[in-house]
Amino acid sequence: MATQFDPDSIGIANGNFFGLPCGEQEARTVLVQVPWDATVSYGKGTAEGPAAMMEASLQVDLFDERIPGAADMKVWTLPENEELASLNAGAREVAEKVISALEAGQDPASVEHLCARVNEASERMNAYVEATAGRYLDEGRTVAVIGGEHSVPLGLIKAVSERYPGVGILHVDAHSDTRAAYEGFTFSHASIMYNVMRTCPGVSRIVQVGIRDFCSSEHALVTSSPLFVPFTDFKLKERLFTGSSWDSVCDDMISSLPEDVYVSFDIDGLSPEYCPGTGTPVPGGLTFSQADWLLWRLVGSGRRIVGFDLCEVAPGKDSEWDANTGARMLFRLLLYSSLPR
Repeated sequence: MATQFDPDSIGIANGNFFGLPCGEQEARTVLVQVPWDATVSYGKGTAEGPAAMMEASLQVDLFDERIPGAADMKVWTLPENEELASLNAGAREVAEKVISALEAGQDPASVEHLCARVNEASERMNAYVEATAGRYLDEGRTVAVIGGEHSVPLGLIKAVSERYPGVGILHVDAHSDTRAAYEGFTFSHASIMYNVMRTCPGVSRIVQVGIRDFCSSEHALVTSSPLFVPFTDFKLKERLFTGSSWDSVCDDMISSLPEDVYVSFDIDGLSPEYCPGTGTPVPGGLTFSQADWLLWRLVGSGRRIVGFDLCEVAPGKDSEWDANTGARMLFRLLLYSSLPR
């Protein structure tokens, strides 16, 4: 299979992202697709993100001018779990009833039984991700989760933090995601970092980058807890608009992280021109090149990426732009996490 692979030719749809010619046994990195959008509170479609990015990935040139042998990455994609997709569809139907009731002003207590059903489904999803990730991590592989909404990597972060105690998280996002059980959903997409704080004692630091849409309680939490180091979008732009270089700003963000780093990348951390179809787009944010430079400088600092997720990519209604951006960011994350440790 590998002898027939030509990275300069057309991408082959072989079930792997980028058409890479790698089987499960030889893989150094395993990609776990999680087609999940049960708790999204605005735009829908992130459950279709993994499949859309898979298709778009076949158009990505497997070459990087800085990193020789990009096409030789040993990356294998675990097929989508059909049971998980079915579980998501049912949970999403129930969640929509909850959200509609709350938006109509109904008493939250009146939908607690429905929230419980969604929470149970999310617990099953989390257990699948954690068990799957743990199996491959114990074999010495790197594991990444491809979402789906941003609730999906909790199981992976748990598994990574148990095996790399003291790990830090580089969290790129438009949102703080530190709400407690948003809309009654314990494992809401808006609660991922709150749940990490609550359930992953092995995580020593969460550096948040590009945050620009958060409530007062979230701001109070991330500015008072020693676990969090927020670099809000306003603070980043203040630095840039008053003469600091992006490189120096990146140095400050990276210096707050330990040697082992998990990257949690919500695509809406980028400016919405790159991801107009994402569930909750917010003006502002990073350019693609700024995010890429941050990741490049992260690994250049000697730190190692021990796992990552890429979430909230939703196929655009009228174009493939969102999936294209997501696939190219995934390529960057794979390159940097595949560098020798």
